[in-house]
Amino acid sequence: MCGVVGILGPGTANHDLYQGLSIVQHRGQDAAGIMTSDGERVYLRKDNGLVRDVFRERDMLQLKGGMGIGHTRYPTAGGDSRAEAQPFYVNSPFGIALGHNGNLTNAARLREELFRQDLRQLNTSSDSEILLNVFAHELRAAVGGSRLRAAPEDIFNAVGGVHRRCRGAYAAVALVVGAGILAFRDPFGIRPLVYGVKKGEGGDSHMFASESAALDVLGYELRRDVAPGEAVLIDMDGRMHARVCAPAPRHAPCIFEYVYLARPDSIIDGIPVYRTRMNMGISLARRIKAGWPDHDIDAVIPVPDTSRTAAAEIGRVLKLPFREGFIKNRYIGRTFIMPGQAERARSVRQKLNPIPSEFAGKNVLLVDDSIVRGTTSRRLIQLAREAGARKVYFASAAAPVRHANVYGIDMPASGELIAHNRDAEAIRKEIRADKLFYQELDDLVGAVAECNPDIGEFDISCFSGDYITGGVDSDYLREVDRARCDGARMRAESCQLDLSEVTNIGEWRN
Repeated sequence: MCGVVGILGPGTANHDLYQGLSIVQHRGQDAAGIMTSDGERVYLRKDNGLVRDVFRERDMLQLKGGMGIGHTRYPTAGGDSRAEAQPFYVNSPFGIALGHNGNLTNAARLREELFRQDLRQLNTSSDSEILLNVFAHELRAAVGGSRLRAAPEDIFNAVGGVHRRCRGAYAAVALVVGAGILAFRDPFGIRPLVYGVKKGEGGDSHMFASESAALDVLGYELRRDVAPGEAVLIDMDGRMHARVCAPAPRHAPCIFEYVYLARPDSIIDGIPVYRTRMNMGISLARRIKAGWPDHDIDAVIPVPDTSRTAAAEIGRVLKLPFREGFIKNRYIGRTFIMPGQAERARSVRQKLNPIPSEFAGKNVLLVDDSIVRGTTSRRLIQLAREAGARKVYFASAAAPVRHANVYGIDMPASGELIAHNRDAEAIRKEIRADKLFYQELDDLVGAVAECNPDIGEFDISCFSGDYITGGVDSDYLREVDRARCDGARMRAESCQLDLSEVTNIGEWRN
């Protein structure tokens, strides 16, 4: 996952871009970048680090112009080189910069096509650079060789070319010099992208962002989401142009956005994230109550912060005290997106410290949003016991994560997922809980779908192994595993991939 922001307005865009990136910082802590334009020249600053560290006052003063895009990156198998920081830029045609959230599943083939057929040289291993060059090539073809500016029709034709060639998940913002700010989303709408407007005396300002919280904080009114397969262009005069550029889009947003990735104060695809997490807690509490009516739980304790909403509802439904048992050090980032298992393990103890009085002599139910590797869960259970808990039960607001995510969430190789080829009892023993409760997958989908009945399906691939875009075959999954093992400095052969549970490995469906 990454965070993207795009702004065009009558004033200088740099301040709102900086603030917008700060608000979506939770989506990526590895690197940050901003590119702006005054309509003729472009100005770029990007580097490894948090937004507050990358941009100093002198940097902000150099980011001139009323339009720009920004990006926060989180570590992937591509590494942490400064060269991987976004936005990426090409100077032909016109000058185009792009920031991308997602993952292209046919990146290897596209890389070969760009070099041999489109005669384009790539400088990084990032699929975002591939996406930019595919768009640039298609825009060059759309405008021909004579025009000095790209018309909306040309840009929409170019995005149509992107949809024909690219598979996977992509929510992108792009700056086209002389044309405006562009936002587009893959034909399944897997990764989020919202649009808002802020009224001003000098004219309207337009903003795209990964989450609506960025719009809210900066005073923009949320107008709508960019639709699956749609491109939205705000031209240099502030006029909006929109077109669905994919032939047969299907709306299937990533359900893990609601489980963990997104801020609870965001609304994505018309779905309030906070409400979905309440629903997850309610359905999980009912499952616990039905299966264990005579439970001996004394208190419900969340694992800060994402699970707090679900845990509070579990306590309410079960009529149990809701207690804060762990204090979080907010100066340590999200351990899920930290590079390397060793760093994650060290950070758990530094990040969360137990309050002994909330554990001593009690049977506690710890609630987390999900269980991925299981090492954090095991460590938290150990901390609870060391703080004096008699029994420690554990609940996951999500279903078991059994499969690799190939749409922009850099989950570990499937062999490193604790639920891969394990049932709930085996997982319970592995994390050393006295009891373990998982959300049923149907209940998880229902918790989110209830908030917007117009969305008929979700990407649930990391739970089900059903890859909705097609084109995800066994060879590709082996490469994903190999890359992610290497990224964690592990021997590739130590990661075992069982393809027997992977379904819907098939053709690209438009």
